[in-house]
Amino acid sequence: MTSAQVDNNGNDAVRGEASEEGYERGLGSRQVQMIAIGGAIGVGLFLNAGANIAKAGPSLILMYAVAGVIIFFIMRALGELLLYRPVSGSFAEYSREFLGPFFGYFTGWTYWLLWVVTGMAELTAAAIYINYWFPEIPRWVSALVFLVVLFVANLISVKLFGEIEFWFSMVKVTAIIGMIVIGLGVLTFGFSAAGDTAAVSNLWAFDGFFPKGIGSSLMTLQGVMFAYLAVELVGVTAGESENPEKTLPKAINTLPWRIALFYVGALTVILCVVKWTEFAPGVSPFVAAFAKIGIPAGAAIVNFVVLTAALSSCNSGMYSTGRMLRTLADSGEAPKAFNKLSVTKTPALAIGVSVLFMGIGVVLNYVVPDKAFEYVVSVATGAGIWTWLMILVSHVRYRRAVDAGRLPASSFPAPGGATGSWIAIVFLLFVTGLIAYDHEARVSLYVMAGWAAALGVGWLVLKSRNPEVTGRRDPDLEKVG
Repeated sequence: MTSAQVDNNGNDAVRGEASEEGYERGLGSRQVQMIAIGGAIGVGLFLNAGANIAKAGPSLILMYAVAGVIIFFIMRALGELLLYRPVSGSFAEYSREFLGPFFGYFTGWTYWLLWVVTGMAELTAAAIYINYWFPEIPRWVSALVFLVVLFVANLISVKLFGEIEFWFSMVKVTAIIGMIVIGLGVLTFGFSAAGDTAAVSNLWAFDGFFPKGIGSSLMTLQGVMFAYLAVELVGVTAGESENPEKTLPKAINTLPWRIALFYVGALTVILCVVKWTEFAPGVSPFVAAFAKIGIPAGAAIVNFVVLTAALSSCNSGMYSTGRMLRTLADSGEAPKAFNKLSVTKTPALAIGVSVLFMGIGVVLNYVVPDKAFEYVVSVATGAGIWTWLMILVSHVRYRRAVDAGRLPASSFPAPGGATGSWIAIVFLLFVTGLIAYDHEARVSLYVMAGWAAALGVGWLVLKSRNPEVTGRRDPDLEKVG
């Protein structure tokens, strides 16, 4: 890929104007900021946190805080790479440049898989939430309607995608802030049905801060990391941000307070209002808190918020899978047809094929909902850890190249250089070990091993057909920032 290439209309695309030829820089600062915020708030917080509270008690707050520090290291590493070279297929491109073409190929397809399977689960979840109000509507009908509507929105323009994601994220943010404010009010003034039992001492009054032991608390880290999946989505927006040099650093630097507020803050307030012993798997901590406080229509409100979170995730999945598939096509690692843009400057065919696979998932989740959802979550977690590891290792290699004078320095260096990345790498490997130790969770490693074998076969076929594609190529893109 050269610094000046020809786009679909036959015009020169200048590297300084667009990091990948043809894309429209249609995402403004407001939208990038909210996409970054929304990426840190998912169904993992609204639903899965209940099971983890039952396992770890109040110590789950510490697990989210520790994992949040690691996520910040990952995002600062990604931020430095993005300002060195902002490209829409960021993870795959950096893996390709610093680790070799196979790693770029593997990372690109794995991130595509992550969002396809996540989209499968979220569509089914959204259909289940609709049944709360309209039980007579078959789930497959609701799932199909959501699939088509979001697909069309992604085809129209990146601006519409950004606007939809902005409002989806706004709903999630408002719900969490509302929960925190109401919870603080209960703790301070003692109103509502929870007023008599709500107290900060609930964090340690029932068998201590680590009621099930430190080991049990550590085992929740795999679920905690799943909740943080999608924070890296802001990196995929790099090629379509109006001003990546300003919007991306701002979005990444605000990550600590977002984690502190939306995860640590929200869970702390909830566990002060509701005793941790009252939580159980399958029960949303937000639903339990609203029910305990006695807010009218609380269940309906939370159901709407969780529906929004599911649709937000699916919307993001369509966006990211299309961009990643186009990046793979641009590198010769997927059919060339996926490299084409529509008249609205969106990778329509790439998005369409991804949506078809998501549609298959809707059918699977309808036929075997329990097992299908479990496997989908496992695959997503494994793929997410791989993606984060590739970001970190690429950052370490980039820092070595900068220190040796082989590459220009980024305008957004990670604090401490590669030290934070090394810490995060060790942490992710530790979490992988926890997954292997847990007999229920280790299915994700089996699935990823099968996926790796399939991609290995695909690479051998690709290498036999087109050896030039699988050779190492140095990027010819100028530094931005």
